[in-house]
Amino acid sequence: MTPEKTVKKQLTKHLKEANVYYFYPATGGYGRSGVPDVVCCYGGKFIAFECKANGNVPTALQEKNLREIRKCGGVAWVINEDNVDDVPTILKNALTSG
Repeated sequence: MTPEKTVKKQLTKHLKEANVYYFYPATGGYGRSGVPDVVCCYGGKFIAFECKANGNVPTALQEKNLREIRKCGGVAWVINEDNVDDVPTILKNALTSG
């Protein structure tokens, strides 16, 4: 299993435990490039996660999409092996933010 796949597996474990609706958007062909890896709805909040590992960072297009989500009132995070266990706190904070 790749390091990024491991991060995704840990992320989805946290999402399942919190009963979050989530999916992995398909970007090939008809999809939109740069869309985060995991898109969620939790307590009426739009939340997106871009998963990275081994010090990798989002591309410029991925960063642009994360900024656009935040600009529209959504929550967008880059998750890696160092902060994946912060997901329960991220979810809790999403519910209490404006």
